[in-house]
Amino acid sequence: MFDKLFSPFTVKDMELKNRVVLPAMGTKFSGKTRNVTPTLIDYHVARVRGGSGLNIVEVCSIHTPSAPKGYLSISEDMYIPGLQRLTEAIHKAGGKAGLQLWQGSLAVGMDPDAQILLASDMEMSPGVTLPGISGEMIEEIIASYGKAAGRAVKAGFDCVEFHCAHNYLPHSFLSGGINHRTDEYGGSFENRAKFPLACIWAIRANIPEGMPLFMRIDAHDDYLENGLTIEDVITFCKLAKEAGVDVLDISRGNILTAGLKYEVPPVDIPHGFNIANAARIRRETGMTTIGVGRINTPELAEKILEEDQVDLVVIGRAQLADPEFCNKAKAGKTEEINYCVGCNQGCYDGFENKESLHITCLRNPAVGREAECKIVPTKKPEKVLIAGGGIAGLEAAIILKQRGHSPILCEASDRLGGQFLTAGEAPRKEEMKKAVISMGKKAERIGVDIRINTKVTGEMIQEMKPHTVINAIGAQPVIPPIPGVEQDFVIDSHAVLNGKSTGTGNIVVIGGGMVGMEVAEYLAEKGAKVTVLEMMKEFCADMGSTRKICVTENIRAAGITPVTEVKVTEIKKGVVIGEKHGDTVEFPCDAAVIAVGARKRDGSELKEACDRIGCGYFEVGDAVKARRAINATREAFDIAMLLD
Repeated sequence: MFDKLFSPFTVKDMELKNRVVLPAMGTKFSGKTRNVTPTLIDYHVARVRGGSGLNIVEVCSIHTPSAPKGYLSISEDMYIPGLQRLTEAIHKAGGKAGLQLWQGSLAVGMDPDAQILLASDMEMSPGVTLPGISGEMIEEIIASYGKAAGRAVKAGFDCVEFHCAHNYLPHSFLSGGINHRTDEYGGSFENRAKFPLACIWAIRANIPEGMPLFMRIDAHDDYLENGLTIEDVITFCKLAKEAGVDVLDISRGNILTAGLKYEVPPVDIPHGFNIANAARIRRETGMTTIGVGRINTPELAEKILEEDQVDLVVIGRAQLADPEFCNKAKAGKTEEINYCVGCNQGCYDGFENKESLHITCLRNPAVGREAECKIVPTKKPEKVLIAGGGIAGLEAAIILKQRGHSPILCEASDRLGGQFLTAGEAPRKEEMKKAVISMGKKAERIGVDIRINTKVTGEMIQEMKPHTVINAIGAQPVIPPIPGVEQDFVIDSHAVLNGKSTGTGNIVVIGGGMVGMEVAEYLAEKGAKVTVLEMMKEFCADMGSTRKICVTENIRAAGITPVTEVKVTEIKKGVVIGEKHGDTVEFPCDAAVIAVGARKRDGSELKEACDRIGCGYFEVGDAVKARRAINATREAFDIAMLLD
């Protein structure tokens, strides 16, 4: 099945078993070091065994003073042994290994000890400007690329990739939107191209002729004045080909503008959004090309390849969500794949969080814990009662059943899915709805005892006498004590998204967090004129940066009016009254929607019943505290793995 996707492909002396590329995604698996760790090895081996054709190891620093902690480095010989252990493990598992050579420019600023190298002077804040690098430093970096490439050969990599995108240093030199130099490395396109071309020549001179050299490059610059056009990129790719590049890896995005949304595109961005660009660049350069951009189903990957748009496809976050993605797709078991939903909660939002140890995944809590999270049969099967059929309850039930326990999943409503299903009703979030429906079908398929319209009570627990009870009953909308909130024209956001309440005409949404903005979009799509009131100085404050960019843009496009720093004080018939900067403000409306958050449901009856009969009791997800879905799946998974 998917014959084109799983057909072999050869680039110079490197033979790939299929056309699937695991891209160089940052992981933080090196911890506070810059070395390969067993965690990183386990992560890559799991995906090679899962069928990945080529694993490109994440951004790897080529220059010691500018190498940030927590990222791999190949800037010194001392890093070769660790990288060699990684390539040996990948090869032993049947895969091929590439290494991405990287100088991060502004992005290394996450480590205060790393030297920030810029293509030209950049104002960081009023009165503070960082200088562009000197000609002497340019030569040092070029030489560092060459030496790093030589070390990659010694470490056993099958190919190397030159990172010339995402406003890292080579891209920053190439782009007129970033490079404002006035010397021989700035100004004209030819001058701006000198530095990245010199880096390519240095890399090519230090690797064997038969070793493929990849280049990751943006199709064009997004939201960047005087940035690269696709015509500029095509011209440069032709020059890069002459300098020794064999394969183009066509990406998008930069960290200076809203173009960030294309680097790790969330659910809001269409599938395959960058393929047309890659196809054009391939057509006009005649080069082997990799397509990138939310390719997370085998059907889409096969279609792109069958249409001869690109030669290889990046399937990245889809292999985070399910390391067995390739094997399942090849075997035709597409219903068994745990699909990426583009939430960005673990792979990017967590990566931005300085407190986060490493990336993870809402759909796959085992990311970064591959060795310790292998599903092994229990030696003592037990009856486990799960209260709540949302994403946490389903995750627990599936893992427990796979381990040989006997989970009984009870859902008080007439459908599985909980708040994740509700979230899937919001604009552009259909994938989330599909994912949780698929989880329900999987639980049923593998034999979980599912009982809908069944509320777990203390009496049920006493009669059933399970070994363990998992409380996954979730949260319910908070209804604040605002005078007038009890009126009929005041409705809650969950009721709106679930289709139980509707609003037309002028609608005021009270609460400008993620749920408030999503319900605002939902209502605007149905023709309502929507105003959103938020107490804080900004709306969407609880969203990760990439989703926030997308939702903000869509809010503006939909004509929704967000008003910040408003405290709602009263709701009267036809008007919401608030206070802003000490003044009274009024917002006429036909309906008001409450979207100020959620509060955990009371599970005290369940806990007390468990205490009476001496059975185990755990709370997971929103039953602990209303949070993000990634917390729910992680806790449910861990508890299901904990039971012996």
